[in-house]
Amino acid sequence: FATAAAAQQAGFRSCKRCRPDAAPGSAEWDHRGDLVGRAMRLIESGEIDRVGVSGLASQLHVSERHLNRLLNEELGAGPTALARAHRTNLARILLETTVMPVTEVAFAAGFASIRQFNDTIRSVYDRTPTDLRRSRTSVAEDLAERSLKTEGLRIKMRLWLPARAPIDHAWMFGFLSGHGVPGVTEGNADHHRRVLRFGQTHGIVTAEPDKADPGVWATFELEELSDLSPAIARTRALFDLDADPEHIDEVLGRDPQIRELRKLRPGVRVPGSVDGFEAGVGAVIGQQISVAGARTMLGRLVTATMGSDPASSQNATSGVRPPPSLVGFPTAQEVLAADLDNIGLTTRRTATIRALAQAVAEGRLHLGRGVDRNETRKQLLALPGVGPWTADVIAMRALGDPDVMLAGDLVVKRLLEQLDIDNTTHLAPWRSYAACTLWATRDMMGNH
Repeated sequence: FATAAAAQQAGFRSCKRCRPDAAPGSAEWDHRGDLVGRAMRLIESGEIDRVGVSGLASQLHVSERHLNRLLNEELGAGPTALARAHRTNLARILLETTVMPVTEVAFAAGFASIRQFNDTIRSVYDRTPTDLRRSRTSVAEDLAERSLKTEGLRIKMRLWLPARAPIDHAWMFGFLSGHGVPGVTEGNADHHRRVLRFGQTHGIVTAEPDKADPGVWATFELEELSDLSPAIARTRALFDLDADPEHIDEVLGRDPQIRELRKLRPGVRVPGSVDGFEAGVGAVIGQQISVAGARTMLGRLVTATMGSDPASSQNATSGVRPPPSLVGFPTAQEVLAADLDNIGLTTRRTATIRALAQAVAEGRLHLGRGVDRNETRKQLLALPGVGPWTADVIAMRALGDPDVMLAGDLVVKRLLEQLDIDNTTHLAPWRSYAACTLWATRDMMGNH
């Protein structure tokens, strides 16, 4: 079967011993830019729970009937069944690793009713939700006792987000720390903490690497249980936890030079984003200046959107307040309303940021993992002040495109010349991983 959902529809259940349902997500959807790949990325992010199948079809600019037919023909299951498989997997994780009441698990996983939840769990796992909770190991029980705290509207839980080995935690956490927006993120080699925005609500995620196992520990602090599924999806995307290093290295190994670099830094992944607009603004500001300089400018932009009284900001109006040191990255509307003339940007760069914000605010431009990457890149290049490098960085981090070589990046360009690599087509569709490997090994290259 092409998907777990198709197997479940045929009456099969996952093995209770090897637990294939607990494996990380499929990396296939990362590189596919067609309609099926885009649909799967949106379904795995919980989009159907938010807007329904009709809303998903509308985002993909196809009819609901066409979407159902296409997914059934290629994957053996329609969007409703695929979303159900995603919900049941999340429900199982919550039942086995938290002390969250069963009724809350149902709604956190995206089920519309307790009856639907009970029937689905029994159908998929041949056990009741209570049976699944009883089956957890002593390690899971110890984790569960610490995983859920409720303070008013604040929900706090700690979950294990698995990944395939190997994974270069040191480089990923270092990159996110070095490129984080002051006031929006904080972290170092041992943790990454940032604000998440879900429409009218906020959340906070604190991710920590595990020294022994691939994947990350993620502590989520949320206002609404319904925000848990998108919070997990965004965190997995941020750390690229669904990547398949073995398959990627098989392709990148076609080039002996890149193969050796991957051996020096095994498990280098592509840093993603939890907010496409944030990644877009960061790429615009990062044009032709140092990373430190870009961070300074981004911090000033965040401050400019808050006004003189941070408590009056849209960032501080929700029930869950970010800690004093952190706020959410401003929305496109907040950027348009702010005075950016005195934060140190050139007039031209300010105009580019406003053009980007205007396109996003008006709904003409969407910066997410479910968009048509080629069409979005054309839209970006049509904006004043956006060139190939900026569009490529946005495609890599905001759109999740795994096949961006970043040939216009000075570091990548210099190292490709040093390695005598003038053509990278043989590295498709994983050229983003090749580019990040060059970033990660540039210090080593400088010593050779």
